[in-house]
Amino acid sequence: MTATILISTVALAGCGVLVDGRASTRERAAEAAHPPEGAFVTLPDGRRVHYVQRGTGPDVVLIHGASGSTRDWTFGFMDRLVDRYRVTAFDRPGLGFTDRASPAYGGAFNTAAESPAEQAAMLAAASRALGIDRPVVVGHSYGGAVALAWGLDHDPAALVLVGAVSNPWPGGLGALYGINSSALGGAGVVPLITAFAPLSRADDAIATIFEPQPAPPGYADHIGVGIILRRETLRANARQVNSLRPHVVEMAARYGELDLPVEILHGDRDTIVPLAIHSEPLAGQIAGARLTVLPGIGHMPHHVAAGEVEAAVHRAVARAQGD
Repeated sequence: MTATILISTVALAGCGVLVDGRASTRERAAEAAHPPEGAFVTLPDGRRVHYVQRGTGPDVVLIHGASGSTRDWTFGFMDRLVDRYRVTAFDRPGLGFTDRASPAYGGAFNTAAESPAEQAAMLAAASRALGIDRPVVVGHSYGGAVALAWGLDHDPAALVLVGAVSNPWPGGLGALYGINSSALGGAGVVPLITAFAPLSRADDAIATIFEPQPAPPGYADHIGVGIILRRETLRANARQVNSLRPHVVEMAARYGELDLPVEILHGDRDTIVPLAIHSEPLAGQIAGARLTVLPGIGHMPHHVAAGEVEAAVHRAVARAQGD
């Protein structure tokens, strides 16, 4: 019996070494194929934030959603703004190439994650370090929750919320979020995904996110699916999403404090972050907020209805300037 246990332990350890080795190889290949697009700003505590900055004019900050990075904005939308604004897209903490908000959130077995408020504080600090003063903050999906936290705590000029998570929702988020955010899943399942998940399967996930519109040609290649599938990125994303709801409950109780221009855009065919649960209530929770419902549009308006989102940014800037 002792010999059997010993052999089994050695075999499992060998499998772990194999998985970790393959995962590391794929992570290195992903980062070589899709390196940081921009530059890094280092905060006083040593944390680094990755950002892409282009253009001149009033400041606009772009915050991506779950599983995303600056590449979601640089695929095309950022180019629409740079002739009129200084546009800065950030990688959120733990995603893309930005550090976690604290060492307390790292590690395979650690189930804790940054709240939207902590993420907003880190990105606002990075903005100040870059000389960005009172930007118009644009947030998509999970990034919308971070933008709302920025508005509650850091005095931006205006908010533009695109398919934003803003209010508590019924039900769960799906088994994979639960598994990957758990201690055992983070340590055992996530490395298997990184090591062996076929990158081609990402096309199905991207198609679901864009429904009922098709994903634009070249989108999957631009965002770099392998970057999303790195172990620490998968863990950070799953744990942030899985822990989001209680933070949204707390934030929703404060939305009446917001006293700034708020433009809300939401597709009425969005099944990822449903309009009726999020943006319709939000429009009544913030005095003066303007809701634009996009007929027939799903969860990715900044790609499939980019002109509408661009127009909302222009309105937000004009409202912030008192025009």
